Amino acid sequence: MPLTTFASRVDFRAKKRLEKLTKRTGRSRSSFAAEAIEEYVRASEWQIAGVRRAMRALDRGEGVAHEKVKDYLLATPSRYSREPTRFLKSRCR
Repeated sequence: MPLTTFASRVDFRAKKRLEKLTKRTGRSRSSFAAEAIEEYVRASEWQIAGVRRAMRALDRGEGVAHEKVKDYLLATPSRYSREPTRFLKSRCR
């Protein structure tokens, strides 16, 4: 795959942290930046595709009514307690 270059501004502290990483690992700043950008773009593309799929499903009427979701959440214990969360109880009355 052909490579290209571009400049970017970063926070001074982030640059210092990046420089420490390059010294500890022997990798270049460019390799860290390229890897981070690739991962960010991949995650963003995945998220946008998921949102678009969900919006199309809603347009087809495949959504779940708010009241059903609220009832389900209020009836579902949290993983820390056998009772539905106080947060949900206080906001869903």
